[in-house]
Amino acid sequence: MAKILQCGSKQLDLSRPAIMGILNVTPDSFSDGGNLYSTNRLDITKTLSAVEQMLSDGANIIDIGGESTRPGAVPVTTQQELDRVIPVLEAIVERFEALVSVDTSTAAVMVEATVKGASLINDVRALSRDGALQAAAQAQLPVCLMHMQNQPKTMQIEPSYTDVVAEVLAFLEERTTTCTQAGMASEQIILDPGFGFGKTLAHNLSLFNAIDQFVETGHPVLVGVSRKTMIGQMLGIERADQRLIGSVAMALLAAQRGAAILRVHDVLETKQAIDAWQTTIREEN
Repeated sequence: MAKILQCGSKQLDLSRPAIMGILNVTPDSFSDGGNLYSTNRLDITKTLSAVEQMLSDGANIIDIGGESTRPGAVPVTTQQELDRVIPVLEAIVERFEALVSVDTSTAAVMVEATVKGASLINDVRALSRDGALQAAAQAQLPVCLMHMQNQPKTMQIEPSYTDVVAEVLAFLEERTTTCTQAGMASEQIILDPGFGFGKTLAHNLSLFNAIDQFVETGHPVLVGVSRKTMIGQMLGIERADQRLIGSVAMALLAAQRGAAILRVHDVLETKQAIDAWQTTIREEN
């Protein structure tokens, strides 16, 4: 795996686990939906303050999402997603020297985000929507391909696999081949097993314990388990905002298994955990 990921005019250092801070500009995401809204409108001042805090806390990437992909989520229109994402992207790029990822499956959003200074495309549908593959190839930015069984509205209705690890690996390998055939550089492709996206707790744990197999593909692996239902099921915690310790623990375990990027809500606490672990590694050497 390359230690430096070229993200347009910027670079992402993957010599240690990178932290991707989650910025949901949605009213209905599972954990923090609506937190950045005031009187039913996105508050750009509050949003930029949240970005500034995440960067100060140690985020290497800010990941903007304009479509909720929580279980049961209703799809948004292209225009709704553009209206949510692009003004925020522009404001972040103008104010901060930050790497900004756009969490989208929509070709038009990818195209516009590339023009406005996005550094990475993060697609939960692995470029399967109409025009997405072509848009991502033309962008020449790193792309994260995620596995999801079915769609957000239906993905948690009895998800089923014969061998979840083998099937998710095969899917991501097939999508990687499709991307390279479309002209994308193999070293610019990131893989995400898609924890919680069409998986039971048993499926999620099998995938988590097989992170090393995804790492062995040679592609950077992104792990996003922050505050998810799987953490709640493991610890018996109903509220998403009370899953901090479990989320940080799982992020650290993922990093120790070789994950290159950790997508998290709680940047400061995750960075402290990674820093502590990295310090012990340096002392050992």
